[in-house]
Amino acid sequence: QVQLVESGGGSVQAGGSLRLSCVASGVTARINCMAWFRQAPGKEREGVAGIYTTDGRIYYSNSVKGRFTISQDNAKNTLYLEMNSLEPDDTAMYYCAAQYRRRGNWYDPFEFNYWGQGTQVTVSS
Repeated sequence: QVQLVESGGGSVQAGGSLRLSCVASGVTARINCMAWFRQAPGKEREGVAGIYTTDGRIYYSNSVKGRFTISQDNAKNTLYLEMNSLEPDDTAMYYCAAQYRRRGNWYDPFEFNYWGQGTQVTVSS
């Protein structure tokens, strides 16, 4: 089993930047995919970016492509999300998630069996 802890959320103005971090602990060698999701009040959980830790393949949602960058530091067991050119529509609770002892689509929250507690991102206009 694994544990995920996010950090780095906060309040910024439109056009600003923010970097989120997610530290994984436990049996991290059994993680096949990690991803960032976000959920705003009244909306469904949305996949933002994902990375398959085994081969390094990276994917983004159309809404953040070109603005956000996902990366990982295997030595530190840490996942990052660099967010640039932030917009008010980016306001949401952001979650780090992992596929532990399983492998599926990066954008489907039901494929992930471990989740962090979430970190709030608020973008003002």
